[in-house]
Amino acid sequence: MLDKYLSYLKSIRNLSYHTIRAYREDIERYQEFLLKNKAKEDDVNISLVRAFIASLSKSGLASMTINRILSGIRGYYRFMQQHGIMKSDPLSGISCLKSESKLPVFLFEDEVETLLDMNSTDFLKLRDRALFEFLYSTGCRVSEAVQCNLTEIDLKNGTTRVTGKGNKERMLFIGDTALLVLKEYITKRKFHVKTESMDAAKALFLNKDGMRLTSRGVRYILHRCLEEMAFKKNVTPHTFRHSFATHLLNKGADIRVVQELLGHSSLTTTQVYTHVSLKRLKEVYKDAHPHAIMKEKKNG
Repeated sequence: MLDKYLSYLKSIRNLSYHTIRAYREDIERYQEFLLKNKAKEDDVNISLVRAFIASLSKSGLASMTINRILSGIRGYYRFMQQHGIMKSDPLSGISCLKSESKLPVFLFEDEVETLLDMNSTDFLKLRDRALFEFLYSTGCRVSEAVQCNLTEIDLKNGTTRVTGKGNKERMLFIGDTALLVLKEYITKRKFHVKTESMDAAKALFLNKDGMRLTSRGVRYILHRCLEEMAFKKNVTPHTFRHSFATHLLNKGADIRVVQELLGHSSLTTTQVYTHVSLKRLKEVYKDAHPHAIMKEKKNG
């Protein structure tokens, strides 16, 4: 039944490959738990569900991750109810776990400049810089960057087309600095691509073997670069996206424009980036509040 559900998510819900894979892994984890406890999907009580949640928490998973897993299982049960396999949803009496609202980690502008000031004398180092410049300049997800093809890059107009969640396409902009590095990288890329692979021939970013770079590969590359630079801050590939959004909003960009660039379906998701530095808040306060700064008294 799981395969039918995943097929439904792909063909009807139009979810991405990565989202469907996450659903599969989460539901299979649940099924393994039931198997260990000699239970079946159609014979689960609320106590067993709570025991499953406790096992997830004991394994060190965050509340947000556990809620995501439960959401996937709920969807699976609803699907089985619609097909007459289940009469009720055993998760109906289970509430979501409370989770702390954490602000996303982002880099300050000078930290971005330090990280992107890389030695790009050989091809792989040039690839690394082009990749990081691309992530910061466009604000795209890592999955969107590695799926990007050469035909989706318009170097003349400084734009790129990416496919996000739900297979939704959107147009993003590439800044002048990123364009210069990308042009140099693309010129040299043809000498390193594995030409017998059709997928590699299309891919924008290549790994050391000339094949399409993966999200895991991006994480490895960034980790290696941070170690080489002795960069102290905890940075992940997604940090470039957080920094992109934060810097745009700090410079006065409209939040709905940032929402569109990030590909968020809900404005609430984008609002997490409205945190700004104390210095920025102080500047806005002084400029906007009429009594923020003592005016000089006129000499009588």
